[in-house]
Amino acid sequence: MTAAVTNAGLTRSDVEDFLYHEAALLDDWRLEEWLDLFTLDCLYEVPASDRPQCAPEDSFSLIHDRRPMLEQRVIRLSKPTAHAEFPHSRTRRMISNVRVLNAGPQEAEAVANFTIFRSRNGTEVFYVGSYRYGLTLSGGQMKIRYRCAVLDHEVLDPHGKISIIL
Repeated sequence: MTAAVTNAGLTRSDVEDFLYHEAALLDDWRLEEWLDLFTLDCLYEVPASDRPQCAPEDSFSLIHDRRPMLEQRVIRLSKPTAHAEFPHSRTRRMISNVRVLNAGPQEAEAVANFTIFRSRNGTEVFYVGSYRYGLTLSGGQMKIRYRCAVLDHEVLDPHGKISIIL
């Protein structure tokens, strides 16, 4: 399923459907299909949890990937040598409070809340936070130009790292 959009522009319903589709791809570990949701000039970011509102050049980011690094991340997570995620974690994403901001006929900014439940090797962890998206239409399909996952956590337990795509 891909999100085809009419000439009327991006609506909240379109964006919600798109975000639910994205969450399903990630939960099913269909990472190559997930990567196809991004534009070639995209940015995927997870700022440090102690300074989430800082610009990346002014603070440490947990993840700050342009398209080439994002492609490498997907390739690495797909291999059995990615020990932190082989076998893959079982995840379930809950997306809520979706709001579309500054919507136009070709672009929109959107925000949403998320909860991700992760289970692996008898350990269960959850991540809570909010997403910020820059979305654009390309060939009648919605694409992600910017995706920022802001964690509400003060500490990343149990091992202090993120091995899944938030």
